[in-house]
Amino acid sequence: MSAFLLDIYLWLKALHLVAIVAWMAGMMYLPRLFIYHHGAEKGGEAERNFVVMERRLLRGIMNPSIGAVWLLGIAMLIANPATLSDGWFHAKLAFVIAISGIHGFYAAARRKFEAGERPRTAKFWRIINEMPFIALIAIVIMVIVKPF
Repeated sequence: MSAFLLDIYLWLKALHLVAIVAWMAGMMYLPRLFIYHHGAEKGGEAERNFVVMERRLLRGIMNPSIGAVWLLGIAMLIANPATLSDGWFHAKLAFVIAISGIHGFYAAARRKFEAGERPRTAKFWRIINEMPFIALIAIVIMVIVKPF
């Protein structure tokens, strides 16, 4: 199987990158929706709209994208297992796991917003909104520069 995956490695890498872009777009937009949701009147039309937007973003874009990122990443590792011994890859993987954890945190918060709660504060969401981007910067540096 790895010979086949090696033959299509560049396709795997390209699709992996597309999935990353879609996932990161959602990871940076969902907290912005939470900020606006905080300002919406409880039970009002705006709140109902935010609930729908948040659900569609998470279920329609973010969840499929994170799944594709992981599946394509694993396929690339099967095709090129030597990557597993590279220090830069270990650092990258740690950041990917961290972003995946933030994704889960966002999903739990979305359910709370849908239930009418206001988890955390708008200021908190403004701050955490930057975390996936900072991790993305580190990941890009690991993959391109390979400092370790």
